Amino acid sequence: MPDFTTFSVLFFTRKLNRNKPELSIYARITVDGKCSEMSLKRKTSVNNWDTSKGRVRGTTAKARNLNSYLDQVYSKLLDAHKKLLDKDSLITADRIKAYYLGFDEDHMTLLDIIDYHNNKMQGVLKWGTLKNYYTTAEYLSRFLKEIKKTDNIYLKQINYQFITEFEDFLRKVKPKKGQKPCGPNGTMKHLERFKKLLNLAIKLEWLVKNPFHSYSFKFEKNDRQFLTERELHKLEETFFKSASLERVKDLFLFSCYSGLSYIDLKELTTDQLVKGMDGKDWIYTKREKTQQSVKIPLLHSANTILKKYRGHNILEDSNAVFPVISNQKMNKYLKDIMLAIGVRKKITFHSARHTFATVVMLSNGVPIETVSKVLGHTKLSTTQIYARVMEDKLSKDMGRLDQMIRTRGLQQEVK
Repeated sequence: MPDFTTFSVLFFTRKLNRNKPELSIYARITVDGKCSEMSLKRKTSVNNWDTSKGRVRGTTAKARNLNSYLDQVYSKLLDAHKKLLDKDSLITADRIKAYYLGFDEDHMTLLDIIDYHNNKMQGVLKWGTLKNYYTTAEYLSRFLKEIKKTDNIYLKQINYQFITEFEDFLRKVKPKKGQKPCGPNGTMKHLERFKKLLNLAIKLEWLVKNPFHSYSFKFEKNDRQFLTERELHKLEETFFKSASLERVKDLFLFSCYSGLSYIDLKELTTDQLVKGMDGKDWIYTKREKTQQSVKIPLLHSANTILKKYRGHNILEDSNAVFPVISNQKMNKYLKDIMLAIGVRKKITFHSARHTFATVVMLSNGVPIETVSKVLGHTKLSTTQIYARVMEDKLSKDMGRLDQMIRTRGLQQEVK
């Protein structure tokens, strides 16, 4: 577990009744600035309480007994904290309190597993992935407050109904400023992350059974948009007077001929451009998304673009290969570029990777195993999606051809 910055125990009092000089004694446990309080079921008078020391004044038998009890509570809370540390367990104020009260694992909460996961995964998961978990956690927190009217819930209380209600909430919730609405697949992604959190709770023995065991994920099939060979050539032949559009066109084309994703293109540096064993230019890199090593032999079209940007003035004091703008701006410019060349499909920068896989590689007879390696896929099944896309396209094209032949045959019969 990551080291926490602070841990403290403070005894304080609250007045029970305005008209009576009697105080109720509480313990406040604080870890990393987050507190948990509990009543100690003990009382004292206003005059006898020493706020600075957190103890009762005086040497009477009653005062000594009460202070002795407070010392025992303090010692047990320190012991609870130490035992959690020894178990390399999640350290929170609520957990220390639960351990002291004898609850512990049975009283682990949803927020406990979220905190544990997000702390444990710091420096393990890429920021983009971790950010998605933060978003899922935010939606879970909103669901608890807006639908369940609570701030937290015990893990053992989460059931199938809770999951389906959360799914319904995700489909209907109004996103905050800067967030995209949850589409059908976005909803499923949040639920997948929720399931992974509960699987982690099972591994930690905080939960016996995952309530997702009887839940079915329903992803909608998305069409992977890509440029056809004709559209790709038209894009290559089009020159844009706007320097911004021309640059985005070049970067998009480079990805069409190398298969690099936006983030991998952005992170591409000159030291990743090497001479292969064949004496030709290659890219040796790691996919940002999966950390999978990738070796890409550069095609002539990609190399031409590479040479164009060698020593580009925007790249002074940097070993970046290309001057890459934000993905959002890139997609905005791509929309204008596609309109200019008459492409009405929804093309984003990631469509370049799809174009590389389908049109540049598979359509030209490159074996699917080779395509998988060049794309840096960890599973062949991921690459096979592109092969199915090609089969679907082939089926539609043949269907149109068949219809044309039939139509011509009918026209000749009429004549």
